[in-house]
Order: sequence, then C-alpha cells, then structure tokens
Amino acid sequence: WSSDVCSSDLEENNMDTQYSHDFDRIVNTASSLQKPARVAIAGADVENMLLGLFDAQEAGFAEPILIGNYQKIMDKLKALGLENRSFDLQPVADDVNVVQYAIDMVAAGKADVLMRGNTQTRDFLLPVVNKSNHLLEDGLMTHVSMIKIPDYHKVLFISDVTLLVRPSADQKEEIIKNMVRVMKIMNVEDPKIAILSLIETPNFYMKDTLDAANLVVKQKRHPFADCKLVGPIPWDLIMSKEAARLKNYDCEYCGDFDGIVMPDLMSGNLLIKVLQMNARANSCGIITGAKVPIAITSRSDSKEQAFLSLAACAILSQTKKYGE
Repeated sequence: WSSDVCSSDLEENNMDTQYSHDFDRIVNTASSLQKPARVAIAGADVENMLLGLFDAQEAGFAEPILIGNYQKIMDKLKALGLENRSFDLQPVADDVNVVQYAIDMVAAGKADVLMRGNTQTRDFLLPVVNKSNHLLEDGLMTHVSMIKIPDYHKVLFISDVTLLVRPSADQKEEIIKNMVRVMKIMNVEDPKIAILSLIETPNFYMKDTLDAANLVVKQKRHPFADCKLVGPIPWDLIMSKEAARLKNYDCEYCGDFDGIVMPDLMSGNLLIKVLQMNARANSCGIITGAKVPIAITSRSDSKEQAFLSLAACAILSQTKKYGE
C-alpha cells in the first residue's frame, strides 16, 4: 500500500501539503466521500486534535462536534484562530462525563465517529468498552495502527498497541480478523500478516511463540481470516528479505509483510512510539470492532496523526463492509 498519487492531486483537493504523501491514498479516498463524517470529540479543548479535526473539515471529510467546557473550548479555538470556523459546540458542565456524552450522541444517530480529546486514555476507554453502551459489535474491539517507516516500502498495519494488555490466542485471532477487515477496506489485496516474536521457532517457555504457531496451523486448516499468516517470526525477518537469506529462513513474504500482530501491549506501544519519535515514522490509529470507528491519538501526537486517523475513520464509517 505505497503512495501512487502525485502531489498535484492533493493540491486539486485543497489538501494541506504538509501531510505525508505516504498516506495520499487514504486522504484522497476520504476526501472523495459523498458526505463528511460527523466527528464527536470528547473533551475538545486540546490543540493538536482540534487542528487535525479542522484540517479534516477543510479537506471535506469531517464535521466537528466539539464536546466539553464551553469557555475552555472557545479560548482554545480563539488561540488557534479557529473561532470563526463552522462547528457544532456541545457545552457540558464539568461534572458531566464528556466521553459518555459523546457516546450518547453516537447512540442517538447524531455522530458517525467518536474521537478522544482532552481525556486520560483510561477515562476514555472505560465508557467505550462498557457493555451497557452497546458499542461492541460481535467479536472484540482492537486498535489498529497504520505506520509508514521511512526505509520500508509500504504502510504497515500493526495491532494491538492500545487496548489488550496480554492478548490470549483467541484474542489474537480477533486482532487478525479486525486488522484484515480494515486492510480490505483500505484496498490492501491479499494481506500478508506476521505474528511477531523474539524467535522464529516455537518454544515451550515462550507462550507467544506457541500461540503464533497454533494460529498459523489453525489458519491453514480452517481459515478464519482472508490473509496469509506467518509466525512466530522476529522483527528482522519480517522487515528484511536479506535477513531471511542470511538466516536460511524460507518465507517468500519476508521484507514484504502488510501487517504485524504484537505479542502484548507493552511491546506494541513501545514499538510505535520508538518508530514515531526516533525513526521519523508517520502513523495514525483507530479502534475497530465497535459500531462506529473510534479515533484515538495521544495528546502529545501531532495534528497530522489526528488528521490521518480521522481520514481512516471517515472511510470506515461510510463503508458497508465495516463491522461485517
């Protein structure tokens, strides 16, 4: 899923040229949707997410619904020069849970995408996973990151790096299903997915290697997702055909994988942050498996990441295949 759209195409769509051309395809697809997605941002008084959201509005794929303290939101909008833009401001008292308010808007059919704003990750996710809110589809909610590493030739899908602390084998199966669903919507054909581990052979003392081997066997016997699945496999073999040659590792997909399943939350979250901060990787992330797509970025992330996450969410929110 490498970029194949020239910069002039973005200019024709009034896209901000600061956004990475690695994600041209997703941005142009979002910009060509018939109608923008209504984005309910819970706790809207946060700079980078407001900037990304209003850039998404300018690109044509988002309608901002700003939820939170009226004065804090207006002060932030004025500071950013956004007070005269078009938006739906939903002022709530400080003792009202802004995430629950946003979820209620989704449930009432008044919003298409849920977005994290100025809230702690835990405070945002607890109402999201609360069964009484009925956001969960059949299966499991998982987080999918899309990341472009400078020295890798395509965008990688990585999961799960936000929700599941130590996923079981069954949960990893759901991670793979959700990842493939997102990949297909993003036009990744015949996805190749690696199950990351420290070593490439199953080891009794390393449960993640056994999980990986069992999932690969299960996929071969009774396929549960439309993909090629390899594992356990370490990072160097995933990323490099030359490393596979030197190690005599026989796999034609080395150096050309589309997705990576992480062994646990710590390794996944660490990998993403190291690639973002130290390897100049560009990324965005969404929560999938819910009735609506959910944009969740860190308050320390750039406005670009918020913008790109919303582009992905907008596409998913208007794709009939989503949630199937």
